[in-house]
Amino acid sequence: MRVAVFGKQFGQEVIPYIEELFSKLFENGIDVVVYRPYLDFLSANLQLSFHDKTFTNSEDLKGVDVFLSIGGDGTILEAITIVRDTEIPILGINTGRLGFLANVAKKDINMAIQDLLSNRFDIDERALIQMDTEEGLFGDLNFGLNEFTVTHKESTAMITIHTFINGKLLNSYWADGIIISTPTGSTGYSLSCGGPIVMPGSQNFIITPIAPHNLNVRPFVIPDNNEITIRVEGRSSNFMVSLDSRSETMSREMEIRLKKAPFTVKLVRTASQDFANTLRNKLLWGLDRRN
Repeated sequence: MRVAVFGKQFGQEVIPYIEELFSKLFENGIDVVVYRPYLDFLSANLQLSFHDKTFTNSEDLKGVDVFLSIGGDGTILEAITIVRDTEIPILGINTGRLGFLANVAKKDINMAIQDLLSNRFDIDERALIQMDTEEGLFGDLNFGLNEFTVTHKESTAMITIHTFINGKLLNSYWADGIIISTPTGSTGYSLSCGGPIVMPGSQNFIITPIAPHNLNVRPFVIPDNNEITIRVEGRSSNFMVSLDSRSETMSREMEIRLKKAPFTVKLVRTASQDFANTLRNKLLWGLDRRN
């Protein structure tokens, strides 16, 4: 088995868990390749001997069976910009905080590696949202696993987001912004703005306004085979557009088209994981004395 390891810098309290992870990988004869900037950090902070097998982009991942993302959900979102459409499954090990996507806890690293070696895991295929503009915003990284957002940038005044589905007007939202979320992203920014939790694999987009000025405006769920078009008006000339954690500036003349991306991301789900269990543990669902 060949495993790619990707991560960010971490504090001293995480070192024993990372050392345990690499020890387990090496003990089991797994061929390990490490993200080049991450290897530089590991070599300076861990009491382990690393070989010089590294990667920096998706072209370096040929032959990789599993991609390990070490950090939080944001690390997985960044990892996806490297994995792209290679179909390499990603296993997230959580050294951050909440961890919906990176939901293998530090204390469960040994068990997760054993599950991998014993083939006790499933693959969840997650849809992505793709954004297209005539101006080519985001270049070839014009996709996101969680959500697309547009918000005001140069002032705190409300903006008007004209939103069309397959060319037909849905609504003109007077708000601070709007979120177009995938089912995966329904537990992120959309949830904090009042959007619903949607089961992964539901083949939907969730349209959630941010602080709307109309009390009768609510989140709206549509099938993800629709194309959404957005035009923005406001007192400013420029607005902030985001795909997951990456941001760009759009002008009021731009038109944005959103649709389902032509590829999916594969996430590893070990034997001890399921979505309902994650909801109960992370969001404290069912936290009731009667349960």
